[in-house]
Amino acid sequence: MTALKINTNPKVKSVFNKYSDVIKEKLLNLRQLIIETAKEIPEVTVLEETLKWGEPSYLTKTGSTIRINAKKNSPNQYAMYFQCTSKLVPTFKLIYNDKFSFEGSRALVFNINDEIPETALKKCLSAALMYHKVKHLPNLGI
Repeated sequence: MTALKINTNPKVKSVFNKYSDVIKEKLLNLRQLIIETAKEIPEVTVLEETLKWGEPSYLTKTGSTIRINAKKNSPNQYAMYFQCTSKLVPTFKLIYNDKFSFEGSRALVFNINDEIPETALKKCLSAALMYHKVKHLPNLGI
């Protein structure tokens, strides 16, 4: 594991505090998985935690932005968003179609009662955090 520096925008905490307790717990779990995965990648030394479109967002120099948020029109769902122009979600669909629910080419969608397949999700997160280094590899190196 690398010594990961996390630069957190203080406004992120206030956004988390606006969610219902159930959704907040689920989103904080996704946040923890993002941080854990980043720590496991030697090339990732800095993780930016900020807000994009008012949503908690995670960026690295080597990767593509990851955003997390509640699904506005579906109170029992929350999602992890990726750049829709990237190969990330289409690749995740190819490999993990049986493990995740998807929203187009931009998101993994979870129901609040879902058991998250953490091993598969961490492989997806690793590909996103290292996207600029793996986008040329078959299936993003997953």
